[in-house]
Amino acid sequence: MEFVTHSAEETIELGKKIGSHLTKGDVIALSGDLAAGKTTLTKGIALSLGVDDVVTSPTFCLISEYEGKIPLYHMDVYRLDGAEDFINLGVEDMLYGDGVCVVEWCEKVKSELPKKTIWISISTNNQNRVINIQNWNKEILK
Repeated sequence: MEFVTHSAEETIELGKKIGSHLTKGDVIALSGDLAAGKTTLTKGIALSLGVDDVVTSPTFCLISEYEGKIPLYHMDVYRLDGAEDFINLGVEDMLYGDGVCVVEWCEKVKSELPKKTIWISISTNNQNRVINIQNWNKEILK
C-alpha cells in the first residue's frame, strides 16, 4: 500500500490510523532517509495507543518506552553497528512481548526482526512524504 502525506499533521494522522489496528506483539520496521518522517509517523502511532508522553527520536538513548493502552517500544538503531549490537540491548522481550515495537533504521537489524514484521518505508518527494507499507493485511483507511 502506498500513501502520500503533504504535512507533518497528515503523517501523524496516518500513524494514528496504522496504530489503531496494532495489537500486542506487532513490530513496525521503519526505513527512510534522515528527516523523512519516521518519528513523525511514530508520534501518530503512539497517540492511537494512548501514549500521553511527548514522543521524540530515541537516537541517543536507543530505546524509549512509553505506557499506553499497549506499551510502545520506540527504537532507533542508527548508531548501532549491526544486528549483534541490537540483540545485546536485550530487545527480544520487547520484540516478542506484550507491547508494540517501532524500529527506526530497521535495515541495520533486518535479520533479527520477526517474520510478521510490518515494513514501512518513507521517502520524500518535494514537500510530500511517500509512505509504502508491506506485509500488512489490514485496510487502514476505512
